Amino acid sequence: MLRTLALTFALAATAAPAALAQNYPDQPVRLVIGFAAGSGPDIQGRTVAIELGKMLGQQFYVENRLGANGTIAARTVAQSKPDGYSLLFTSSSIAATPHIYRSLGYDTLNDLRPVATVGELDGIFLLVDAKSPIKSVQELIAKAKADRVLYGSPGVGNGLHLATEMFAKTAGIKLQHVPYKGASEVMTGMLSGAVDMMFVTPPSVQGLLKEGRVRALAFTGTKPFPAFPEVPLLKDQLPGYQPQGSWGIFLAPAKTPEPIMQLLSASIRKALLVPEVASVIQRDGYLPDNRDLAQAAAFFKKEVEAAGEAVKAAGIEPN
Repeated sequence: MLRTLALTFALAATAAPAALAQNYPDQPVRLVIGFAAGSGPDIQGRTVAIELGKMLGQQFYVENRLGANGTIAARTVAQSKPDGYSLLFTSSSIAATPHIYRSLGYDTLNDLRPVATVGELDGIFLLVDAKSPIKSVQELIAKAKADRVLYGSPGVGNGLHLATEMFAKTAGIKLQHVPYKGASEVMTGMLSGAVDMMFVTPPSVQGLLKEGRVRALAFTGTKPFPAFPEVPLLKDQLPGYQPQGSWGIFLAPAKTPEPIMQLLSASIRKALLVPEVASVIQRDGYLPDNRDLAQAAAFFKKEVEAAGEAVKAAGIEPN
């Protein structure tokens, strides 16, 4: 009888996730994004979410949970019930957070599991206000050697913070960091004169560049950004600087049932092939990819480990 009961419980435990997956999704799915509405990650995640809703017959709604460099959003999902109804969309900034914060409230590699990567961006822009007297990277370096230069980023450990510190280290200069809650606040600070410079992803700044309100001193990619080919490459102006890019990724609580993970992964990859979705991703300079679950997991682990090395190289101390 005991063996029969044990077998019954085992079968029930196995059947429960399968039944859950078979009916999934039968209610709205929450997509948590740790960036402001209208930001690059928000636009990408929201665009894919709308397509997922069409494909799977349920609403995938966005909840913007700002603060602490995206860690509040990540912790919200990491601590959520692993049933597929709470997902996270974030940028490459998540890779550095376990190396920056001593107490995240979750384990980046063990409490979250990659569902699918959305695309990779070859580089980011180094910006100053259009009214700034600084016209080139060399002039910026010269100013930093002679005077105080303030830069803004969306928080300690953010990918843009890390990119700036790597730039300063390579150039042999000191820059003073002013952390903000988000990239839009950094931009506002720069346009008001509160900070002198910033690194930023193309989606957040293309409109301002076209309007002539900001000046791009350099692009950190391996090749010029298509929409602004006249912006020089940082690697050509600063020997030794390693090109910096970005990426987007969907994650779920680590124990989300495998059938649901498979369905979500396949659906996101299919959504990226829809012309309207692909055009949004590509418009922002990202190249859509097609990584499956195993490939996305390997990519994520590699990026988190690489970010740890970059944090050490930049001399950023955990806090």
